[in-house]
Order: sequence, then structure tokens, then C-alpha cells
Amino acid sequence: MFESLTEKLESIFKKLKGKGLLKEEDVDLALKEIRLALLEADVNFKVVKDFVRKIREKAVGKEVLESLTPGQQVIKIVNEELCSLLGRTNSRITLSPNPPTVIMMTGLHGSGKTTTSAKLARLFKKEGRRPLLVAADLQRPAAIDQLVMLGSQIEVPVYSSKETTDPVALCADSVKKAKTDARDIVILDTAGRLHIDDSLMSELKRIRESVSPHEVIFVADAMTGQDAVNIATSFQEQIGIDGIILTKMDGDARGGAALSIMSVTGKPIKFIGTGEKIEMIEPFYPERIASRILGMGDVLSLIEQAQQTFDKKEAEKLQKTIMDDSFTFDDLREQLRKMRSMGPLENILNMIPGFGKMKDVNVDEKELVKVEAIINSMTKKEKRDHNIIKGSRRRRIALGSGTTVADVNRVVKQYIEIKRMLKMFKGKKGFKMPKFLPF
Repeated sequence: MFESLTEKLESIFKKLKGKGLLKEEDVDLALKEIRLALLEADVNFKVVKDFVRKIREKAVGKEVLESLTPGQQVIKIVNEELCSLLGRTNSRITLSPNPPTVIMMTGLHGSGKTTTSAKLARLFKKEGRRPLLVAADLQRPAAIDQLVMLGSQIEVPVYSSKETTDPVALCADSVKKAKTDARDIVILDTAGRLHIDDSLMSELKRIRESVSPHEVIFVADAMTGQDAVNIATSFQEQIGIDGIILTKMDGDARGGAALSIMSVTGKPIKFIGTGEKIEMIEPFYPERIASRILGMGDVLSLIEQAQQTFDKKEAEKLQKTIMDDSFTFDDLREQLRKMRSMGPLENILNMIPGFGKMKDVNVDEKELVKVEAIINSMTKKEKRDHNIIKGSRRRRIALGSGTTVADVNRVVKQYIEIKRMLKMFKGKKGFKMPKFLPF
């Protein structure tokens, strides 16, 4: 996410921080490079022009140029303007005081609208809500089947009908059904097309007039860059939208859509999709995204993801294990599983300040699978006492896990290192176990 842009900005800021004294021409040169970096990231030209102008107005003042750390001051200004560009504050979906809240999902085919509908339903369910998914894309039978499958996966009911060909009537009936079944949120997965056409817009307008949704959400594929921005603008002008969800952000190294779409449409980004798995969606926090873009990490999002994955009892159990010096291979395997369930390892590492700059960090998740296979091949006794894992046992473990003796040696060595590290933690006064171990 934003990898390409982050690298270029870090290079620009490194030059600025290296200067003890900044002149106006130094700022102008840096801004020229920032402008080019943003344009290469596929950010809207008008947005870039306005962004750079605002930074220059603040950066060439006497207070900045004559400060003790002028480079840092300029970076601070860039960070503030990035937050402003992205929307400054987190914008959540507004829930109606009189349920059900009707959320109308719109967007072109292929943007991830159906999957995102299910992701939202899962989030609301975790908050104690009772969502109802509605398969309103009657143009594609596969879309209905997909939503039914996703609904079954997250245990959320899906309203659909093979008897009607009118999506407007289907949506109106779904709201009545939600009231009857005491469902407090209705998520309408409407039809999409490969391109904008009159029939699509007409259908969406009729659905909006019929059910009066509380929120109309436009789902955009972040990887399409300025196309996503232009399409969002068309939807805003013809249908009217209340917010945006950007999907496939994990595959977007440039970030042009995220940096342009709010400024151009005037509508906030509410969530971002960070992977294909049903749990890979997160609220959009402008200040956190700005921090990621500038290579400063995103510790708050990392903590929130960890808290969703690890409960208090597990943390307390792990702390007791460490205090008793009884950390086993089973404990190590459980920690690795928890880390993998938090999402792609590369995404997790990039949230840690400083890790984004370390190009030699191996984030091959296949290695974690290999470690788990090796631990699974151990006997109960071996998992509790690594000292007995000698030559013949290591060969047997390698054979059973489909790995090599060198792989087994490496895992045992890493385990011993982790045990040593935990002993150091245990000796510290006031030690309290974190939610997870960053192995």
C-alpha cells in the first residue's frame, strides 16, 4: 500500500533533513519532486497543484526556514496537508435511530462490491447488530450465489428471490422482511456493469427512490487509479453518494485513488479493503494513512488488529507461561497462527515504524507454514523439551514435515532464541505481556 510513493517521499525528506539551513529554493526543489512523485502515483492533477500550493504557503515562512529543524517542520506541514487531503477525520456509516438502517452498495462490476457487502455485514455482526444481506444484482446469477455463499460463511441471512426480475421490488420487500425479522441493518448489493450506462443509472435511481437508503456507498477498485475517481464523480452527480469504500488497497502501490477521490467528489472514504479474506477490511483513518504514506508506520491500527485477534485470557495465559519458563513449541505455533490470521505479514510489518525502510526483511509466509509443519511433526515430549531433539529425531521430524534437517535446525535455533528473549523480558520490573509476540 503506497509503497512506490512512500519510497520517493522518504528520499525527498532525507535530503531536506540533511540540510541545517533551508532556503526558499530548497523548498521549491523539494516541492517540485513531491509534485512529480504524486503525479507518478496517479493523483489527480488539480489535487496535486492545490496540495503543493498549500504546502508552499506554509513552508516558506520565516518560522519554518529559520527554525532549528526546518526539514522536520516541512515534513510536519506535508503530514498535516495529507491528513486534510484524505479527509482529516474518520467517517463511519451513520446508523438510523429508527431501524432498519438501509445501506445501498453501488459500483461497477469487478470492484469487489459483493465481497465488501459481506465484509460490512460481518463487522456489524461483531458489533452486536443483526444485519441482512440483499442479493439485488439480478443481472448476474453468479452474484446471487456468491453473496449466499459469503452470507453462509459469516452466518448472516441473505434475502433473494428467483420469482422476481425487478430489483426495485426486491429491495422494497427486503426492507419489509428486515422489519418483520427484527433485522436492524439492511445491506443492498445492487447490480454493477463493466461500464456506466443509462440502464444501470436508471435502475439505481429507482431503487434509491423506492427504499430511501440512509447511506449510499460507492465501492471503488483502488488499483484503477484515476478511473475510480472519474467513475465515483459520475455516480455522485447522477445518483448521489454518501461515502466511498476503496477495495484492493493491498495491491495498490501508487495510491492515486485514495489521495484524489475525497477532494474530487467531496465524499469521505469510510473503509478500505486490505485483502481478499472476509475479515480484511478496516475503517479509514486519514491521519494513520498519512503516517503510512510518510513511512512512519501505523501502530494504532496494528494494536486494533491484535486486539481483535487476541483476547485478554490468551494474553494472561501467555504471560503465565513466560513467567513459569514453560514456553513450548505448541505456544510458538499458536502465536504464529494468530499472527497469520491478522492478515498478510508484509502488511503487519509495514505498520511498525521503521520496518518499511528495511528492504532485506524476509516476509515469505510460506516459511511460517513450514515452521508449523515442523512443529506438528514433533512428539509431545519434543515440543516440551527441545534438548532431546538430537540428530535422529531431527531427521525424523524433517521427513514427517516434508522439509530438510537444515530447516528443522533453523526452527529449533529460532525457538531457543525466542526462549532467551522471553527470559530477558521476564527479568524486567513491571513486565506485562503484550497482546502478541512480534516473532
